Formats: sequence, structure tokens, C-alpha cells
Amino acid sequence: MSHPEHKDYAGAKLGMWLFLFTEIILFGGLFILYAVYLHRYPREFTTGGHELNLPYGAINTMVLLTSSLMVAMAVTAIQQGRRLLTLRLLGGTILCAVIFMGIKYVEWSAKIHHGIYPGSPRLAAGPPGESVFFGLYYLSTGLHGLHVLIGGSVLAWIGVKVRRGVVTGDDFVLLENGALYWHLVDLIWIFIFPLYYLML
Repeated sequence: MSHPEHKDYAGAKLGMWLFLFTEIILFGGLFILYAVYLHRYPREFTTGGHELNLPYGAINTMVLLTSSLMVAMAVTAIQQGRRLLTLRLLGGTILCAVIFMGIKYVEWSAKIHHGIYPGSPRLAAGPPGESVFFGLYYLSTGLHGLHVLIGGSVLAWIGVKVRRGVVTGDDFVLLENGALYWHLVDLIWIFIFPLYYLML
């Protein structure tokens, strides 16, 4: 006797992993581009990295690590049938996403206020390598921020499904896939943080 629900689960998991693979290719391309230009402009990249706010980057790293822990705990909670705990953990994850974006907004605003943004007169007057560094910085962190917004929105939508009893301990693939996506968002930041903020 066949089990269609098992097939649906396997298909959903496979589809999610294929989607995550395309995301890895996207950001992998950016990281390769970074490596190429770092080799060409090592001094300018170091100078640019020193102009970033290390405490902001470190705090955001801790925020995302905490959020990944909570979303993983949410998957365990739904498996145990603890719906209220699942909702609280998802709420905590979404709150972390809001905090992350708030810190990123403050950081970007400060940089733009000081004339550090792609095409700004300050960067145009400086060495080309510095413009390349900040161009890649805004592209990488901006694209990552978009993924944070999407991930937070998806988790909020899944939270509604949990509250309505659509996502349960017997059918939690939606939450599991949402958690996988959020872990990827976290993983990407783990690469971005040292590449841009920890330049020696």
C-alpha cells in the first residue's frame, strides 16, 4: 500500500534542497567575485573593512545564531505537539529578524550619512579598490537583508498555519522547510561577517 503523504514529504524536502542549492550558487558567485577583487585590491579592501562597524556586525551575528537556535527548537516543539511553544519560538525568531534589520538600517544610514555608498563623490575621489569593496558590501548585505525579510515573512506565514492547526506534529514539513531556509540565511551571514568586518 502506498503512502502519498510520505511521497509529498520527500518531494517537498527535495524541492527545498534544490532551491537552497540555487541560493548557494547565487551567493557563492558573489564570494568568488569578492575573492578575485580582494587579490587585486588587498590594501583597499583592508581599509574599507576597517571603516565598517564591527560591534554592529558582531551583534547581528549573535542575533542570527540565536534565531537559528530558536527556529530549530520550534521544529522540535511542533514534533512534540507543543503548539504554543512553537508559536513563541517562531515569534522569537521573527523578532530576531526585526532586530537584525533594525541594526542594519542604522549601520547603512550612518555609512550613507558619511558619504560612503556606491557612486558617492567620496568613493569616486578615492582609490578604485575602495569603491569596489563598498559596492560588493552593499550588494552582499543588501541581498542578504532581502533574504532576511523574505525568511521572516515566510516564518510569520507558517506561524499562522501552526495557529490554525494546519501545521502539526503529524505534518510539519512546511515548518521544517522554513527552518532550513532560515538556517541558510544564517549560514550566508556567517560568511559575510568575516569577509567584510574582520579584515586584518
